[in-house]
Amino acid sequence: MKYVLAPLADYTNAAFRRLCHRLGADLTYTEMVSAAALAHGSSPTRHLLEIMPGEGPVSCQIFGHVPDELAFAAREVTALGRFVSIDLNAGCPMPRIVQGGDGAAMIRNPQLIHDCLKAIRSETDLPVTLKTRVGPSPDKVTMLELLDAAESTGCSGITVHGRFTSQKHGGPVHLDLIAELVRHARIPVTGNGGISDLPSAELMAQTGVAAIMIGRAALASPWLFGDLKAAADPPSQDERLARQNAAFSEHLANLIELHAQLSCNFPDDHVPPLGDYLLGFVRTHLFHYFKGRPGVGEFRRHLNEIRTLADLHAAVEPMLNAQYTPATR
Repeated sequence: MKYVLAPLADYTNAAFRRLCHRLGADLTYTEMVSAAALAHGSSPTRHLLEIMPGEGPVSCQIFGHVPDELAFAAREVTALGRFVSIDLNAGCPMPRIVQGGDGAAMIRNPQLIHDCLKAIRSETDLPVTLKTRVGPSPDKVTMLELLDAAESTGCSGITVHGRFTSQKHGGPVHLDLIAELVRHARIPVTGNGGISDLPSAELMAQTGVAAIMIGRAALASPWLFGDLKAAADPPSQDERLARQNAAFSEHLANLIELHAQLSCNFPDDHVPPLGDYLLGFVRTHLFHYFKGRPGVGEFRRHLNEIRTLADLHAAVEPMLNAQYTPATR
């Protein structure tokens, strides 16, 4: 079974992808890349297309609902020569995406998804895949129509999140519907939704999917890919803390390297100073490594005081040492 890292906005940049690949992910995805923003020359969007050495295979996920813009994005992404495939997002349920007519908003219009996939396929020789959901709501299951759109346009695979758009990221994962999709599919199906440990992965595997995609569970446990491959027992609390410390340190080093790469490759763009750049990631992503630890509340309160890399190291050191205190046992 192959295990892949889901595309997560604000999380799956090159620094995190490289960490997950080293820890067992067979394939990773970029953050969602706006086709419209690429077409309008957005520099921050181009930053999302950066790849670091040692990442392994990466798929570029694009989103949009205008075929011409998606075709342009496909040409741009292909010309970079960095990616193993292009994935169209037709499943993100977040309001800012759906309100623009993108992501999960497209699920109600399989013909539009067909036209968008056709436009992408016309401008690239890379494999093209579709990421979507089982349907907009329990009273409207559209996954087979979406599968037809993918297969009829020559897509190489489809990823299905086993929840309805109306569920967003909560509630039961409908494994029976994923299994039904697998039975109908002539292309590989990747299963997504609710994978956080070995039992949930085994249940997903029973649907017959060719690969399993992991999203939010990887944020605090990027070693999950390797553990699932090895069918390993969950780590003890002390081992988990030690792994989180190591992951934080490696992740931080990757971010510092990525910042230098962005500054070098985009000298005319506004790349935030290193301290501000890292603080943004500590507030969003790296904070996941410290949730539940003694002193985490105090650490959060002092985040706004961090200005430099030295400040960050000073603030983090007590958190890294927290595993050796009786309070964590």
